[in-house]
Amino acid sequence: MRAPISHRQRLENCLSGDKGGGIPVALWRHFPVDDQKADSLAAAHLDFQRLFDFDLLKVTPASSYLAKGWGVEDEWRGATEGTRDYTRRVVDNAEDWAELPLLDPYQGSLGESLTALKIITQELGQETPVIQTIFSPLSQAKNLVGREKLIFHSRQHPDALHAGLQVIAESTLRYIEAASHTGIAGIFYAVQHAQYGLLSSQEYDEFGRGYDLRVLEPSRNMWLNMLHLHGEDVMFEKFIDYPVSVINWHDQDTPPSLKDAQTLFGGTLCGGLRRERTMVLGTPEGVQMEAQNAIETTGGYRFILGTGCVVPITAPRANLVAARSAVE
Repeated sequence: MRAPISHRQRLENCLSGDKGGGIPVALWRHFPVDDQKADSLAAAHLDFQRLFDFDLLKVTPASSYLAKGWGVEDEWRGATEGTRDYTRRVVDNAEDWAELPLLDPYQGSLGESLTALKIITQELGQETPVIQTIFSPLSQAKNLVGREKLIFHSRQHPDALHAGLQVIAESTLRYIEAASHTGIAGIFYAVQHAQYGLLSSQEYDEFGRGYDLRVLEPSRNMWLNMLHLHGEDVMFEKFIDYPVSVINWHDQDTPPSLKDAQTLFGGTLCGGLRRERTMVLGTPEGVQMEAQNAIETTGGYRFILGTGCVVPITAPRANLVAARSAVE
């Protein structure tokens, strides 16, 4: 059995390199339909946490929550990841980027999300850390214009895209400042375009890095910030100096491996479990074997057991329980 300490203390130990208290574990998922209102979003997350008692609760709103104030629309159509499909974009022509207004973090879907965070943190208290999902400005730009057109605008209309990214970054920064007063321990900063199959290293420097660092500035006062690098062939080395204490990526599907990542990043790594083949299609025994392999690979040093991204909503309960018990 693990030492009887709080989730917060276990994570603080982990981040400092102290193995006392055992290895933290955290899985997270989307909650479709429930993610449209503050009370139902909060209730779904609290039920999930009460059931599995993970060492941190990563709040996962619909990906559109940061962009709805600009007019995007989406719809729940049954995706196994629990994500919603976008049905209306708001940027068509390059000139549309200049029309984006600054958003008020206390209004609309942003305000709803802040209310949800307050409900969750008040219920769980400070001993169970809560982190809020924040999508990078470039990721939000993709939601406004669509993936392929975003790449087109970055190469054919860079100045127009920069104008939009500046507004998105400022709106996101203001939201993080507001969220920091809800009692959260940090943010889960999701970067989706740092993939060599999408952009070059130079392109990410131009359209990603500067906006990332600006947006992350208000999170420096929080103690549990996690960076998520989404996708394949990620630019891991470009992010090792970001002001985050944890990096999470699809470590079982794309480089670097956990072992290699430990030589690149001096902070904490989160991963070890394949979310489809193991968490959805596997067995509890397979989950525990994969978890133990990850723990042995990292030596359990500055390591949080988790998946490379959201756990699909089709993952069997028994497999989530197995992940939780793998660190006992």
